[in-house]
Amino acid sequence: MAGGFDAHERRMWAGAAEAYAGSFAALCAATAEALLDAAEVGAGTRVLDVGTGPGTVAAAALSRGAGVVAVDAEPGMVALAAANAPGAEVRHAVLPGLPFPDDSFDAAVANFVLNHVEDPWAALTELRRVVRPGGRLAVTIWHGTSNEAMSLFDLALDEAGVERPVFPAPPDFARTAEGLRGLLQQSGWAEVAGEEVAWTHREDPEVWWSGPARGVAHRGLVVTGQTPGTVARIKSAYDRLVGERVAEDGLIDLPAVALLASGRC
Repeated sequence: MAGGFDAHERRMWAGAAEAYAGSFAALCAATAEALLDAAEVGAGTRVLDVGTGPGTVAAAALSRGAGVVAVDAEPGMVALAAANAPGAEVRHAVLPGLPFPDDSFDAAVANFVLNHVEDPWAALTELRRVVRPGGRLAVTIWHGTSNEAMSLFDLALDEAGVERPVFPAPPDFARTAEGLRGLLQQSGWAEVAGEEVAWTHREDPEVWWSGPARGVAHRGLVVTGQTPGTVARIKSAYDRLVGERVAEDGLIDLPAVALLASGRC
């Protein structure tokens, strides 16, 4: 049975698939190829993409000739992934209970998933169960302190004087390369390696704003929970901040840092 954090995640993402796909999904897609490389996914690999979202990583794995099974806890994401990754077997499933026999896959990947589960140790142990001996795992999460991609929203909320609600606490482990490696090692994965992955995401400011404006993730819950007047103040602050950063082509640069870790079963 889901605990408080897992139940909060289910509520937060319910009905948010299309809004996420049209806003933040492009940012998260940047790590897809590195993730698949770390999991050694290639032609003939049977790979599980857990927490597939709109199917970005699943589609990338299919393009490598892999056999892909993709799962997500949000039915809307399952529908999007099925449309975006034709050729993959896409199913609804919620970590840490996966509907697959032991040793079902050559590899498993999880792109920005472990930060959305209440018990990442149990999730990683379950992934080790369904990956065959000698198979590979690769996961990404956001860096705990170095990620600036969402800072514009935080600055706009501060400028508008918006108080943040207290959300259920996320799982307690260090959001560093060392911390993520340790999480895999504690869950029984071998030959664990980890690194930081940094890039700059370039985006249209209105596309970027559409994420929280349509209720995506924690900042979206904050924005959509305000009165229309307060939302207007937040947007005004956001527009001013964007105006200081927008490039000649009309896009903004959003620095991002993720953590990538991999291991062998």
